Amino acid sequence: MFEFDTATQDTPRLLLSPRETARALGISERTLAQRTAEGVFPIVKIGRLTRYDVEVLRQWIRDHAEKKSANPQISN
Repeated sequence: MFEFDTATQDTPRLLLSPRETARALGISERTLAQRTAEGVFPIVKIGRLTRYDVEVLRQWIRDHAEKKSANPQISN
């Protein structure tokens, strides 16, 4: 279930900061904040800290990825 880096024995990151999330998604922190306020990206609050669940972000990407047809129709 979890992957561990055997070289460093680090545990995998489950939550990302807003800065890390924006960088991972390739968007600005401002855009991330706007989309979060709109309810696009759910957050996890830990005290005053705002974090984003890595698995939720991965699922959002999968759900919003454009599906290309394996057999595109050619129109004349």
